Amino acid sequence: MTTLHIIAHSPFGDERLASCLRLLGPDDALLLCGDATYALRPGSAPLHALQAARLGDRLYALDEDLRARALETAQVKALDYPAFVELTLHYDKVNSWL
Repeated sequence: MTTLHIIAHSPFGDERLASCLRLLGPDDALLLCGDATYALRPGSAPLHALQAARLGDRLYALDEDLRARALETAQVKALDYPAFVELTLHYDKVNSWL
């Protein structure tokens, strides 16, 4: 069963991202939104963890949140809200890490 994991909290404030990365299945995807997009800051430990997870084309972020934080999109597929909704339809489950 495939899962789209959604994280909205900063990776610098708790362990949600690290916990999520430990539980990701081979066909699961990760969407970063809100302050979770700070995980994409160059040279940061969270970015290194994301790179080590080798998500490739299964790593997404909301474009609006990337732009609001002036973050690069090279590491991630940037999505608008309609694309985000469409993405949820491609997975059996959606897990929001509250």
